Amino acid sequence: MGQQTGDYPVAKTEAEWREQLTPEEYHVLREAGTERPGVGEYTDTKTVGVYSCRACGAELFTSDTKFESHCGWPSFYDARDSDAVELLEDRSFGTVRTEVRCARCGSHLGHVFEGEGYPTPTDQRYCINSISLRLRPEGA
Repeated sequence: MGQQTGDYPVAKTEAEWREQLTPEEYHVLREAGTERPGVGEYTDTKTVGVYSCRACGAELFTSDTKFESHCGWPSFYDARDSDAVELLEDRSFGTVRTEVRCARCGSHLGHVFEGEGYPTPTDQRYCINSISLRLRPEGA
């Protein structure tokens, strides 16, 4: 289920992250913001490839596990491997959710939900902000 630590192999100051990322990327990746539903570049893409962290380049998800959930954000039923993401309890907004972060740099990716009844092998939906990811198409 991913690491549960706050120490990350890629560590930068907030000033370094602000210099590297656009204001929108910084808001989602470093301040745990959320992009508006239905506007992300990867919400509906069917391109075969690997989805990496936009902040540090760590490989997080593959197109093999992407599915259409019609929730407004890209959805995956599993991470690329169990150490790729970190799962943390999130009690913001008066509810308990599971936040998904990049295990390499600690950047916010989205949330994972279980038991929603999607016909996937894991019964999980990693609801991930497009702006948190970068797709490398197969063969590129």
